Amino acid sequence: MKKLLLLGDEAIAQGALDAGLSGAYGYPGTPSTEIVEYIQRNPEAIEKNIHRTWSANEKTALEAALGMSYAGKRTIVTMKHVGLNVAADSYMNSALTGANGGVIVAVADDPSMHSSQNEQDSRFYSKFALLPAFEPSDQQEAYNMCFEAFTLSEKYNLPIMMRLTTRLAHSRAGVARKKVLAENEMSFPQNRDQFMLLPSFSRKKYQKLLDTQPELVKESENSKYNEYFDGNDKSCGVIACGLAYNYLMENISDKDDFPILKIGQYPLPRKQIEKIMAECDEVLVLEEGMPLVEEMLKGYIPTGTKIKGRLDGTISRAGELNPKTVRKALGLPEIPSEEIPTSVVGRPPALCDGCPHIDTYNAINEITKKCGKGHVFSDIGCYTLGYLPPYNAIDTCVDMGASITMAIGAADAGLFPSIATIGDSTFGHSGITGLLDAVDKKANIVVVIMDNDTTAMTGMQDSQVNGRIEKICLGIGVDEKHIRVVTPLAKNHAENVKIFQEEVDYNGVSVIIPRRDCIHLFKKRR
Repeated sequence: MKKLLLLGDEAIAQGALDAGLSGAYGYPGTPSTEIVEYIQRNPEAIEKNIHRTWSANEKTALEAALGMSYAGKRTIVTMKHVGLNVAADSYMNSALTGANGGVIVAVADDPSMHSSQNEQDSRFYSKFALLPAFEPSDQQEAYNMCFEAFTLSEKYNLPIMMRLTTRLAHSRAGVARKKVLAENEMSFPQNRDQFMLLPSFSRKKYQKLLDTQPELVKESENSKYNEYFDGNDKSCGVIACGLAYNYLMENISDKDDFPILKIGQYPLPRKQIEKIMAECDEVLVLEEGMPLVEEMLKGYIPTGTKIKGRLDGTISRAGELNPKTVRKALGLPEIPSEEIPTSVVGRPPALCDGCPHIDTYNAINEITKKCGKGHVFSDIGCYTLGYLPPYNAIDTCVDMGASITMAIGAADAGLFPSIATIGDSTFGHSGITGLLDAVDKKANIVVVIMDNDTTAMTGMQDSQVNGRIEKICLGIGVDEKHIRVVTPLAKNHAENVKIFQEEVDYNGVSVIIPRRDCIHLFKKRR
């Protein structure tokens, strides 16, 4: 087949499609969003009617994927690194239930936090769950690994993690496709108790998972994605994981004659690790993210072998790798780079002109100016930019859904007023349970659900709660008289401030829904 020019995300999506995919589940989160989006618009996926809609959150997505696997079909579930925290319960337990049809959990990490609230390395979850993982070094490997991972998943009846990072997810390269496979026929698990985690079953399943580990290590030792390149200079060897291998290749030539171990499949290949550790005086570990491999090497260390990497300060603990930092770690002379022209000025992120959140924050600021700052708890979304000038309207942002629950805790501590701002999509993701807590506790808070009719920050995906927010709030138990819908426009400022003040004065749970289309969605529809 002809080559396709694909993002790393798209290469994973195409690899899954060509391997006989029946369903894709996920929640949008940069840098993973394009995996599901590619499947949604792919003509072959549309023709085959492959399931390809967004889920309410990452946990529900993974559980739906496990349901499809139970029926014998191949499925992929996608998320960013912090999304795996949300799905951790189902991910950890999936190691015991295993898979029937192949399951791939594609997780995109975001070193340097380009669009995230923390740095996190999803390989730790794979190690924690004792599940295999792949880490591609380029787009072709991303495609090949995803295509082949389904076979490994079904061979051992285990979910497989596909871990990539921002630079690979969002860069393009030519990708050659394989012969397209047919979808699996529906089939139920041979063992009726496979997906039943009663404690008596779970103990046996955990032991089986432990017993499988040596076989998974052998798979890694024989994997084409774990390559050992020998060298004559044994003073220093290099272990390069995933994308870090590309950065290494950019900095060395044929004259550099030291051993290199390229890692693309986990668990770590023990034989190759022991070989490079035994042969070399010191070993430099290049890995994108956290020092997982570097820490694990302590179990392989022969006497006298020095390990260099993020832990000893050779490479910074924070931030992503790049060719320049790898070059410095190798002890090579720095290559001068051109200065950035002074005409290029950094532009901080800001709410778009015409954004409905601007008018909402103007109303909130009118209310809180009497009591000062420290009263508005916010959430994950483009509206988090309300913290920045000129609005300075919000005070916290921790994780998805934390605005409502933090407002509850602050109100319990005696803070008044206690206001939460949350987007419509985030409310559907993890805010509903917080509102249920508020109703149950009769918390004295105002919850502002900022409804712009889309998941704007990640590319205009549909929100799971579109058209149902008032009914959800009513069903949870919010008093109908205190579910207020407003239109955030400058001309409505005085009226909106009056409504906000009325709900602040009410002793109980209030929900205000400022509703107006995201300005980009509005332009698109018009």
